[in-house]
Amino acid sequence: MTIEEAQKIVDDWIKTIGVRYFNELTNTAMLMEEVGEVARIMARRYGEQSEKESDKDKDLGDEMADVLFVLICLANQTGIDLTEALRKNLEKKTKRDILRHKNNEKLTSPI
Repeated sequence: MTIEEAQKIVDDWIKTIGVRYFNELTNTAMLMEEVGEVARIMARRYGEQSEKESDKDKDLGDEMADVLFVLICLANQTGIDLTEALRKNLEKKTKRDILRHKNNEKLTSPI
């Protein structure tokens, strides 16, 4: 699915199953909560923290999808076309970083 289609699907879901959008501040807090869940899994599964037994059955993809869902909700609520926003963002990064990463000595050595 495209980003545009995802925005429409989420909007339709909210209006039928979700009844209505939570307000923007509530959704921002929910976004932070969901990002925290992804961070916890990453720190414990891929970082140096030990993984708790209760973390082992957590689905990282599902947690990332929760982040995406709430982010799409916020975009819909604030009138952001995420396809266009991402296109502009990549254009900005390309202009800014065209040589920056290639010239970064820290990135030339293997991990």
